[in-house]
Amino acid sequence: MRDDPTYIHWTAQIDRMPGAASFRVFGTVTVGNTGDVPTLVRSEIQDNPRDLRLDLQVDPRAGATVMTNVFVEYKSADIPNVTSVSIFSEGKLVARINEILITN
Repeated sequence: MRDDPTYIHWTAQIDRMPGAASFRVFGTVTVGNTGDVPTLVRSEIQDNPRDLRLDLQVDPRAGATVMTNVFVEYKSADIPNVTSVSIFSEGKLVARINEILITN
């Protein structure tokens, strides 16, 4: 990943509201280029059934070399039975969310 991003804030939420049931993880990252596009994807490696592993990927694109805050989100209609979320970037753990917000 170009210009290692700074991780500002992460939230994991299970929404059980009728018609809106979903699971999402969202946050803000600071990247070093205004063109960089970060995304969160479910990792192929899921080695702990109680801990959802996500990968933060950054697609580098042309832009100004300026520190920029960017919103990033993972959302799924499938609500996993997890108690934590681990976010990895290039194989390194960059964040762990141990409190999942539940909306009923």
